[in-house]
Amino acid sequence: MTTQLPANGCPFALDTTASDIHGEARQLRALGPAARVTLPGNIPAWSVTDPGLIRRLLTDKRVSKDAHQHWPAFLNGEIPEQWPLRIWAEVRSALTAYGPEHTRLRRLIGSAFGIRRIRALEPVIEDITRTLLDSLDHPQETHAPLDLRARFVWLLPLQVANRFLGVPDHLHDPFRRHIGGIFATDTTEAQAAANNAALYQLLDDLLKAKRATPGDDVTSALIEAHDAETDSRLSHQELLDSLLLLIGAGHETTVNLIDHAVVNLLTHPDQLALVRSSENSVTWDDVVEETLRHQTPIANIIPRFPTVDIHDPDTGLSFGRGELIVINYAAAGRDPRLHTDPERFDITRPTRKDHQSFGVGAHYCLGAGLARLEARIALQALFDRFPRLTLAVPAEDLRPLASFISNGHQEIPVHQDSFTAH
Repeated sequence: MTTQLPANGCPFALDTTASDIHGEARQLRALGPAARVTLPGNIPAWSVTDPGLIRRLLTDKRVSKDAHQHWPAFLNGEIPEQWPLRIWAEVRSALTAYGPEHTRLRRLIGSAFGIRRIRALEPVIEDITRTLLDSLDHPQETHAPLDLRARFVWLLPLQVANRFLGVPDHLHDPFRRHIGGIFATDTTEAQAAANNAALYQLLDDLLKAKRATPGDDVTSALIEAHDAETDSRLSHQELLDSLLLLIGAGHETTVNLIDHAVVNLLTHPDQLALVRSSENSVTWDDVVEETLRHQTPIANIIPRFPTVDIHDPDTGLSFGRGELIVINYAAAGRDPRLHTDPERFDITRPTRKDHQSFGVGAHYCLGAGLARLEARIALQALFDRFPRLTLAVPAEDLRPLASFISNGHQEIPVHQDSFTAH
């Protein structure tokens, strides 16, 4: 088998703290279209950085996401029960299913993301956005910075997801506390296990609440799909994990999209002026697409497995049956062969839409349209309301999330006195 290794012959250990996602991506890209890496717990994997190779693998029916069928190390008990990232392999949902099972599970949740339902959410998103911005329009008598991520960026997608799914108010904060934990890659085994247990307890609480008071929401619809006496019905685990997918993955993606768009605009005032000007054709959709390329919300996604040995003639690389593959979207978004000066944030870039941030192929993100809609509404409303918004720290001092999966900031401190509309 052809491999790519660092000069010392050792696999590249992914940084669990994600201190420099794009610096790491550049190093991995320099090793070739794919490189040998290790995940936490010294789990071996491939990191695929080449956009063409990513597309070929993700559209190849011989590549699976189902560890229960196609990861020999998982099936043979070689992956520790307390492996911190085990939940990514263990869940039973459209995120990990393969073949007919994936088709069945995706169909059951796919109707929730129909064009009509998404359009019906637009006034809801606008209302939530307005309410959150109203809460910021009262500067406190303090010089301490305000955390825009905690007060707006994080809350908007969470509240939209909760409305979409019908999550009762008393569960909002608990979900908020534990969702981020499934994306953390620097946690101990004990921390990951405790967080996962808390999340599944919350999901059970959500099911109990919706069984007691069903509504016109996605959770109630999924409960009906679980209870239905049909061949396509959801098992109890599939029901829980489908809800986890909808609450977790969709929320995290949108939060990070808005997060990086805000930071990029605040650190590139010329780009902000461009989109806010009425004298050109640049739109907020252009901001969203360039952000997705420049700062993909999900930097790396796991897992995938070849169901057979696969040789890629374009690169000369071979991937063995059952080897774990990591898709490195952060590297793909800044590939210099596709994008001129790829490190630069430029909302007029002709290739701004040429990214893979929502995936490729059968597992393309069902919530992509909703995420784009939320981001466009949030960004336009935020900067229309607070055009004087400024960061309270240099951009290089913003702390990244400790996750090589989720690409965002721990907080976005902004000056209190910039929360004046005029």
